[in-house]
Amino acid sequence: MYHWVEDKDFLNKMKARCSDIVNQLVQAINSEGRMSVKQHLVGSGAKNLITQNAEEPIDLDYNLEVVNSGEFRINDCRAIKNYVQEMFDDILSKVGWNNCQDSTSALTTDYYHFNKGNKTSFSIDLCIIYVDSNGSWYRLIHEKTGYVQSDRYYWNEARQSRGLTDRVEWLKGNDCWLEVRDAYLDKKNMYLTRNDHNHHSFNVYIEAVNEIYGKYNGGYGYVQTLFGF
Repeated sequence: MYHWVEDKDFLNKMKARCSDIVNQLVQAINSEGRMSVKQHLVGSGAKNLITQNAEEPIDLDYNLEVVNSGEFRINDCRAIKNYVQEMFDDILSKVGWNNCQDSTSALTTDYYHFNKGNKTSFSIDLCIIYVDSNGSWYRLIHEKTGYVQSDRYYWNEARQSRGLTDRVEWLKGNDCWLEVRDAYLDKKNMYLTRNDHNHHSFNVYIEAVNEIYGKYNGGYGYVQTLFGF
């Protein structure tokens, strides 16, 4: 079952290491000027929504948000992902890590651990996202077919993500964040017991935020019927 990572020294060291790598990626992309991005450690603004399943390795989930697609058309998802992957591999090489793997919805590193202290293995899962003018969140999906040229790349909208940033700020400002943390952990374990591996941490995060926000505000004021990622 999932539990909160309680080793604060290890947690801080792991976050510092991984965030430094992702920050280097952001700086490298922005300095080239071909597009502009920023990064978020999923849940980090919410104070450590980092969980571990028993003694298994830890995946740190980062969102790389496309702020301006620059020379890329925003719908040219293949070019955007290939460019980010190339830049990410370059940064990983500089810090002595292997190239990342391109999964359906993320760029994923190998697992690493510290030589001293807590030796729990950890990796970076980097999802490429953008937020539209209505405040809805989209993740870049690479749907593999077995034939590279036939693969499909597209933006997939997260259900009920519109206005997510505003809801998070409301919950923090009204001392509701401990309830969000509890809901997040409960949902992670619910999907684990169901053997449901299709709910990425970011999906669970949105669900937890919406559930607690709806508890105090009677819903979100809109209905979406799009499939989530």
